[in-house]
Order: sequence, then C-alpha cells, then structure tokens
Amino acid sequence: MPGPHIPTRLGQALRRHAKLAIAVSGGVDSMTLAHVALRVREADTTICHAISPAVPAEATDRVRRHADAYGWPLRILDAGEFADPDYLRNPVNRCYFCKSNLYDRISERTEGTIASGANLDDLSDFRPGLDAATERRVVHPFVEAGMDKSAIRALARRFDLGDVSELPAQPCLASRIQTGLRVTPEDLAFVAEVEMTLTPLAGAEGLRCRVTAQGISVELDVDRARRGRRLGMIRQAAQLLCDDAGRRLLPLAPYRRGSAFLHDDREGSAGAG
Repeated sequence: MPGPHIPTRLGQALRRHAKLAIAVSGGVDSMTLAHVALRVREADTTICHAISPAVPAEATDRVRRHADAYGWPLRILDAGEFADPDYLRNPVNRCYFCKSNLYDRISERTEGTIASGANLDDLSDFRPGLDAATERRVVHPFVEAGMDKSAIRALARRFDLGDVSELPAQPCLASRIQTGLRVTPEDLAFVAEVEMTLTPLAGAEGLRCRVTAQGISVELDVDRARRGRRLGMIRQAAQLLCDDAGRRLLPLAPYRRGSAFLHDDREGSAGAG
C-alpha cells in the first residue's frame, strides 16, 4: 500500500544531500520533517535532539517515543549553551547563541548536512537563529519547498501523526525570560512547572509564564477563563506556586501570541512567544 503523498519539491530538497542530520526540537515542524526525511531517504539520515533546561521535558519524551516507535537513528546530545556566557546573559539575539551551540555540537557528532524545520512563516519573524544557520550552511527543506506552518500540519495529518499535527506553538522556555535577565536553570524549571500546572486549568492553548524584573507574569485567554469560571482557580494556583518559590505574582494578563522580549532593558518589555 503506498504511503502518504510527499510534495515533490520537499522530496527533492531532502534527496539532494549525501547525508542529512535533522535537528529535531520536538515540535510539529521538526518532528514532521524527521518522519518525511526517513520516508524519503532512510539511509544516511540521522535524527539529532538536544536536551537542555530550556527544552520542555515533554518535547524530549515525544522525540524518544517516536524514535522507539518508528526506529529512528536518534542521537541525544547536550547543545552546551549553558556553558556560553553570551547565551546566559540573555541579549535580544539570545537565539543566535543557542542555535550556534546546537549546530556546532551536531556538526561534531555527524558528517551530514544539518537540516532544520524552519518554514516560510519563520522568515517574516525575528529569528536570530536563522543567522546562525546561514553561517553554518544549515538547510531548510520546508522553506525550499515553499511550505508554511499550515502546510506542515496538513502533511503531519497525512502521515497520521496524531499527537504531533495539532501541537500548539511552543518556543523554548528561555523565551519566557525577559531580555537582559540572566537565563538560569532554576527560572526555566519554575516556568515549566507553572505552565504544566496551569495549562490544564486554563483549558486552552497559549498559557505562558514569564519571568520579568517586576515578578512573574502569567498570560492566558482571560475572557475564556472568566466565562468558564476558572479565573479565580487559576489565579489561586498561580499564587500558591509563586509563594512556594518565594516569587512575586503579577496580575494575570491576556496572552499575546507571537510577541517577544525584543528590548534590551528591564522595564516593561513585551512578552515572549
């Protein structure tokens, strides 16, 4: 029985390299790329995933599950960004240093051309990591194939990747730390705990916990939570988490999709993705 149709240009973009190393974060884009790449060219293809305090544990678990279920040639590595003082100081282009470390470590572990899950939508956003990719000749098969996020989700559905195709956007946890505040594993662990605890209570995608100079900001669909009579429960749970950690909780705020800490200051910057 034939498999799902793969766009011609995507297949061409994947076949043109002698060896490929797919950088997989655990999100819909890179997970779908891994499945397609191994269908198109199983030989000489390696799947690489970095573990880090900035990578949600559920993303790593997802990668491991798919590797076990589908027989992926998976390499788990430490990208090493927490040994990089430029990354830790959290400048506006922090992502550049993160991706630089990631791609350098992958290059040390494999001989293949590195491929990312970047898509057309990413090209119109502020993505310093793309500069690091360009410097290291990382390829972007979805971009070459002219595919955006919606096309990737449709492809994931054709591949019957049920737990992947509907994944919400999930930037790395470091994106929740206000620009200029040092990135620490403790802050990232706290963000992960808050989001894991509160997201089921919110009953909707898009809840974010942000670390700011003024305190902890929790963003969500306030109107929806209020209509569902969950706002008080969410506020109380957030307060308990902050009290236990000795942190100050700011008033709950509306979630703004696609915003970013883009100012190198510590006063009133906008939220991250």
